[in-house]
Amino acid sequence: MTHRLLIVEDDSSLSQMLTLHFEDQGMEVQVAHSCNSALAQAENFQPGLILLDQQLPDGLGNELITGLLALSPLSRIIMMTGVHDLELAIQTIQNGAADFIHKPVKTRVLQAAVDKALAYSPAVATEQGQATPQIRELIGRSDAMLEVSKQIALSAQSNATVLITGESGTGKEIVARLIHQYSKRSGEFVAINCAAIVDTLLESELFGHEKGAFTGATNSKPGRFQQAEDGTLFLDEIGELAQQLQAKLLRALQEQMVAPVGGKSTVPVNARIIAATHRDLFQAAKDGLFREDLAYRLDVIHIHLPPLRERRDDIPLLVEALLTRAAQKMERPASPIAPQALDLLLRHDWPGNVRELENILTQALVQAREGIISADLIRFHPSRNSRTQDPITPDNNTLPTLEEIEAQHIQKVLWHTGGHKGNSCQILGISRPALDRKIKKYRLRLDDK
Repeated sequence: MTHRLLIVEDDSSLSQMLTLHFEDQGMEVQVAHSCNSALAQAENFQPGLILLDQQLPDGLGNELITGLLALSPLSRIIMMTGVHDLELAIQTIQNGAADFIHKPVKTRVLQAAVDKALAYSPAVATEQGQATPQIRELIGRSDAMLEVSKQIALSAQSNATVLITGESGTGKEIVARLIHQYSKRSGEFVAINCAAIVDTLLESELFGHEKGAFTGATNSKPGRFQQAEDGTLFLDEIGELAQQLQAKLLRALQEQMVAPVGGKSTVPVNARIIAATHRDLFQAAKDGLFREDLAYRLDVIHIHLPPLRERRDDIPLLVEALLTRAAQKMERPASPIAPQALDLLLRHDWPGNVRELENILTQALVQAREGIISADLIRFHPSRNSRTQDPITPDNNTLPTLEEIEAQHIQKVLWHTGGHKGNSCQILGISRPALDRKIKKYRLRLDDK
């Protein structure tokens, strides 16, 4: 079968390169250099696949998707753009594109996207809903986070169960809320932390109970499944769910029915399930701690959130957004961050991820008195392993000595001044020879690298 490919790209050298590449694969290729030309050719050519540029002379590619699919409803569209923007990626997928890749185009990445698009049976375009709401909490321009944004948009188009994995503090609940926000489900987003409620009460919280089911049950109460009717039920820390409840949850997912505690009949439910965990459920199943059949039932769509240390390029953007948010809550102007302070943040290992970053920035903003967040205000928790920790760390079982405290303080000042000994002496109130002696004595560094 010969595939028809329409390349919508105003860069003639790129469109020629792509044409030669895909013609070598036996495809029938046409090229359009503008929105108007793309619409005309899509209607006449009826391509199975469209490679669509975002920035075109007479418009934007993501605004063209609906029109292309209306004229050629069996086309699969892959957006190509040099803009690193999470909201654009989500809007593109929501508008009907099959995939979203970045420029400069990498042949390997594009070929994988094309192969994936052609592997699916042609999809009929669906009626679009209202304008896409603005993303306010998913922050980042790294390739990893743009991939997450694509998965959010694709997940929102179905009712399949989603499993979100990632370390603590990576934003799993934010992703779950965005999936619900972009979906067509009309009910509420209902969240429950499976690790925060004791097992005896969790069953009632999930499935509800009848009057008199246990001491204190003076009235019947619907569970979270029923509260999330026609909406989304977010099961956070699903890996901590007690084994006796795992079987009941599995049955609820399979039958779309729940049995309230103390009840004699089941109740039908229509809640879309999104679960999250920092654990490997399949490894937990091997260890006998989690039902393997339940793990498979939950892991229909899998979204993994990368730790912050694997997307350091996003840290400056996160810092700006988190400082602005914290300042708004405090009803005060946002303070800029000094380059030395940002450098400390960029090289920290972030075991607590975005949540840890937010806490550190909030504390720094509270203490910032001169309108700028300096390096000495960036204070990591002493238990956190990081390349930015103090040079001398006292034994956890003893209090630090005066020498240890002095060494830590001098090192912080040196980092704060970028290793400038004159400025460091002024801050510390000591002479240059005295500073040199202490640097040698404590084996301190002039920079934080």
